[in-house]
Amino acid sequence: MPDAFGAHSLAEILSQPSFWKKSLQDLERRGDLADIRRPFQSAQEWLFVGCGSSYYIALTAAASWSAITGMRVRAIPASELLLFPELVLAGSGGVAAVVISRSGRTSEALRAAELLEREKNIRTLSVTGTVGQPLEKIASATLPFLPCDERSTVMTRSFTTMLLGLQYLAACQAGDQTFLKSLGRLPAMADRTLTGLQPRVQEFVASRRFADYVCLGQGPFYGLACETALKITEMSVSYSQSFHTLEFRHGPKSIVGPETLIIFLLSEQGYEAECGVLQEVKGLGGTTLTITNRADERARRASDLLVELKFDLPELACLAPYVFAGQLVGLYTGLKKKLDPDNPRHLTRVVELDEEQSEPAQR
Repeated sequence: MPDAFGAHSLAEILSQPSFWKKSLQDLERRGDLADIRRPFQSAQEWLFVGCGSSYYIALTAAASWSAITGMRVRAIPASELLLFPELVLAGSGGVAAVVISRSGRTSEALRAAELLEREKNIRTLSVTGTVGQPLEKIASATLPFLPCDERSTVMTRSFTTMLLGLQYLAACQAGDQTFLKSLGRLPAMADRTLTGLQPRVQEFVASRRFADYVCLGQGPFYGLACETALKITEMSVSYSQSFHTLEFRHGPKSIVGPETLIIFLLSEQGYEAECGVLQEVKGLGGTTLTITNRADERARRASDLLVELKFDLPELACLAPYVFAGQLVGLYTGLKKKLDPDNPRHLTRVVELDEEQSEPAQR
């Protein structure tokens, strides 16, 4: 008998906190990961590279890494590096790179790692949820994870696990024991949140119909907003966009109406300004879903669905759970449309191109 539509995606979404706990414990048993960090000791700046969800990990992890270590860190899609290496690397010195790929086989990620290691003599760290794949063989070192590859097509558990792993490594690099302890406390808190969130999102999606979706975040939350939009698009074949929260005022807000779901990822640092946009959107008649650590009365009044985490942790340690709501919206919207979120149309679990397609343009 075939599996029910979305069964793998739902199981993988709900398993995230327990899987984080095992993965973080495994990293802790390895100590401070000194062997992994050794090839990058002279690095003065970092380049984080990925495709699709892995690029959004790169965006979020780069912001975390910069804040935790104080180093200059940039995130770029692998395709930008392949097609415009002179622009990406202009003015860079003492660069180290992180190349992210769930499968370790994504063609553009492999080509990016080869370009960095073999043509630019830039040491790279492989981050993947699947052991023994080509990316490991190209890179100078690999961040070791418990296998977090999913049975579903889209990334959910692997996204958050690889993000947490990079945050863990950043804290090791900075010698920040307080942050490491905060990450260790996260899984139990996140599990309680996710258990209560699932039925609320399921009922919210079932009771409403949307034509468009917009996801908003600032700073380290922007990459999470991009990932939220992608999950909704992939799992439900819906049109979804992402913007920096305050940028939404500058033209895109023309889309606001009851039929557009606007998802806000409110930061603590930018809360006042971001909550102002939330109130403005609600005043224009938008339907709003808000995720924040702690909400005030303004956010409560302006939110059709409010997800309040209430974690007593540093803001950067709370990032991963901000994608739970978007993952569930994508899942239940896909099921409502009688689609299979485990197997979205036109998508495969790994993007592997033939040699001609994967080669960058010659200049």
